[in-house]
Amino acid sequence: MNNLIIETLSWGKLEVHEEQLYHFSKGIPGFEEDTNFALVAMEDSAFWVLQSIENKNLSFLLGDPFAFYPDYEFELPSAEAEELGIASQVIVRCIITLKEKVEESTINLLAPIVLNPEELKGKQVVLHKAPYHTKHSLFQEQPVIDGKDGG
Repeated sequence: MNNLIIETLSWGKLEVHEEQLYHFSKGIPGFEEDTNFALVAMEDSAFWVLQSIENKNLSFLLGDPFAFYPDYEFELPSAEAEELGIASQVIVRCIITLKEKVEESTINLLAPIVLNPEELKGKQVVLHKAPYHTKHSLFQEQPVIDGKDGG
């Protein structure tokens, strides 16, 4: 397996593995010129960073939408599934917008990032008939995590 060293704004040089590299044939809306990204897990958290390989200044904070909204669901249009070559495995992440006041941060449930880990293809899919929008509160439905019994 080949590893790649990429430049990032937040972490400087970062070593990523081949299986972390996803190709977005159409880029991400608004950033169409960047088509290759590394999916980097943030240790001990429910977050990932989608870092452009071509542009160290372009990265997106991603979260697992099911961790924040357990009832989140949508049907992936067959054209999108076909474009991504999805047979069985699929990973769904959503872009998170961090605000200065963390509790005001939002998650975009309307346009999830859909990843095929077998083909290493990705796409931001806009859900036209879904009841979601681009700025759901990240913490609105969260149980209190800090109040857990340390026992």
